[in-house]
Amino acid sequence: MNRIVVSQPIHAEVLETLRAAGEVVMNPGPEPWAAEVLARHLRDADGWMAFMTDRIDAQVLAAAPRLRTVACALKGYDNFDLAACARAGVLVSFVPDLLTEPTAELAVGLAIAAARHVLAGDQAVRAGFAGWRPAFYGTGLHGSTVAVVGLGAVGRAIVDRLRGFGCAEILGVDPRADHPGVRATGLRAALAQAHYAILAVPLMAETRHLIDDGVLGAARPGLVLVNVGRGSVVDEHAVVRALDSDQLGAYAADVFEMEDWNLPDRPRAIPAALLNHPRTVFTPHLGSAVRRVRQEIEMRAADNLVAALSGRPVPDLATPLQP
Repeated sequence: MNRIVVSQPIHAEVLETLRAAGEVVMNPGPEPWAAEVLARHLRDADGWMAFMTDRIDAQVLAAAPRLRTVACALKGYDNFDLAACARAGVLVSFVPDLLTEPTAELAVGLAIAAARHVLAGDQAVRAGFAGWRPAFYGTGLHGSTVAVVGLGAVGRAIVDRLRGFGCAEILGVDPRADHPGVRATGLRAALAQAHYAILAVPLMAETRHLIDDGVLGAARPGLVLVNVGRGSVVDEHAVVRALDSDQLGAYAADVFEMEDWNLPDRPRAIPAALLNHPRTVFTPHLGSAVRRVRQEIEMRAADNLVAALSGRPVPDLATPLQP
């Protein structure tokens, strides 16, 4: 019988789908298993449903000799060493599309929250509201120039949503893609003009710390920066310096450098100066945290896993059959 490891709690319907394919060992959550606990479960596992808190490399694979497939219940699989999986004959699948719309919605929400001082306004009301006062003036999307960095599925969905806000212009930064109605430009040129910049960039060698001191120093003063791509696309310490100098108007993020598990030199925490800065808005990786969407993502991952274990074609395969 197949043995399937699930490293986070999943919906009951998804669990039943997996149980039809084998014995399931599921983390009851909500905290991830410790590395040694996960390794013990993977020792005799045939399939693994993995999540954002997981990572896989040659060392993990060496300790899981029976493993045949890893089904990622996520879109960005940069925490998974695909080359090592291919060499070990382990099929990796992912869920490419279901996260797109909710992540794009959150990106626009973070942009508005940061630019319109929503957190500060909320705190002011709770501290004792005496009625309207001339305070908390910010920047609106209407009439503003917005740069979208990364025109993959999420970036294009962000552009489509921004069109309803009456932006003066939407700039697109992506050397590999374009989008109708978006003016393509380079990163520095875009940030020099933009009131807002929204990052929807995957983490690759060439995008790590894409946003650094130099780029921020050349940006339009008061820029509102939003990151829903990957944390390490941004140098968080550079963001702190830009906020402190008022070069950056606000920073909002749903992703953080400390989450990028596959980077050996990643920071282990969000910088305290960033967490404590008054012109920041943060969410705990909520891009796909819509109940219906999460269930659909889990079910898609389960379908990928069951297909791999049964020898059928895997719909969302990320690794080839041979290295």
